[in-house]
Amino acid sequence: MSSLSKKWLAVYTRPRWEKKVNQLLQEKGTESYCPLNKIRRKWSDRVKVIEEPLFKSYVFVKISDEERTQVRMTPGIVNFVYWNGKPAVIKEKEIATIRRFLDDYEHVEAEPMNIKINERVKITTGPLMDQEGKVLSVRHKTAQVAIDSLGYMLVAYIDRSKLTSART
Repeated sequence: MSSLSKKWLAVYTRPRWEKKVNQLLQEKGTESYCPLNKIRRKWSDRVKVIEEPLFKSYVFVKISDEERTQVRMTPGIVNFVYWNGKPAVIKEKEIATIRRFLDDYEHVEAEPMNIKINERVKITTGPLMDQEGKVLSVRHKTAQVAIDSLGYMLVAYIDRSKLTSART
């Protein structure tokens, strides 16, 4: 991948600065996205639909590596969100899914995924994609999963981001 190609990255903002940071980035000509959730608020005299950021203190930017310093210097941005020592890259498909979901639904809730020991999980990507297994242990970023569908117990250490609950 050349350094000229643009990738979606997440930036961490000051509390309650998500919309302002998004506006400042767009004024600079930077492609950015602050997912907004439509929520109905009821006051004594009226009901109003307001837009709140779906992810508190996060804004997504589509930039090249060369633009990172310029983006980082934007007022309200604390830093990039890092994963394994590098800025976390968000897939184009995931951004599109968030956009589509927010277009179709109001009052969406974003919940962190908690993986628990003995929970059934399904692997979402990689060579073991669509295999199910049981979580044996959970570490900071990986889970030890026993894949039992082969009649043998294969144990794999899998990045937690590649697992989803197998509950129906």
